[in-house]
Amino acid sequence: MQKLKFGLLLLFVACQSANNSNPYGLEITQTVSAYQQEIKNDPDNKLVNLKDHIPDIVIDMRYATANNFTGEEVYDYPAALVRKPVADALAGVQQSLSWQGLGLKIFDAYRPYAATLKFYDLIGDTNFVAAPWHGSRHNRGAAVDVTLVNLETGEELPMPTPFDEFSEKASPDYMDLPPDVLQNRAILLRIMAEFGFSVYPSEWWHFDYKGWERFGLMDLKIRDLVDAKE
Repeated sequence: MQKLKFGLLLLFVACQSANNSNPYGLEITQTVSAYQQEIKNDPDNKLVNLKDHIPDIVIDMRYATANNFTGEEVYDYPAALVRKPVADALAGVQQSLSWQGLGLKIFDAYRPYAATLKFYDLIGDTNFVAAPWHGSRHNRGAAVDVTLVNLETGEELPMPTPFDEFSEKASPDYMDLPPDVLQNRAILLRIMAEFGFSVYPSEWWHFDYKGWERFGLMDLKIRDLVDAKE
């Protein structure tokens, strides 16, 4: 009997260790081969490199640098990846903005689930970071963090806060702001909504693409996805 109990204990410890990367029992794609099979099942599952898809878009993947709220490099590669329909919608946004001399800057796109765990461990506030027991829409490749830039100069337009400032001013409904900032934010919200994106209630920069729930959670390194072949 004691041997049986000891064996069960070892099995429990082994299972817990195996699930450290997914402590909430979520269904998460964790291998390149599984990702490739998902593309075969539905080509919309392909993660597209935005710099290849929209050459004039500005990429500033903050979590691939130390210039973010963690103070550390979280991602292993600075590529902005999103699912194919999301990339096509962003191409429409970029083209429409270009008529006004404006364009998009991407701060974040696909995010490995491991980063979501890290962010929650640091912040613990699901108003500003995703609840790891649900996963982030970034983990699905169906969300982006963006701002507007002047296409000619590349300079960011004034917005209510810097990216990832966790304050009430970051809310897309916060109104105690200069007129030009209110106008810039309104342009961003309007154009993103026109192409199927909805803004997150506490972050003016975060947008989820319509139908995000059709895409599964993923925990693959960005470099591995960039190198993956269909």
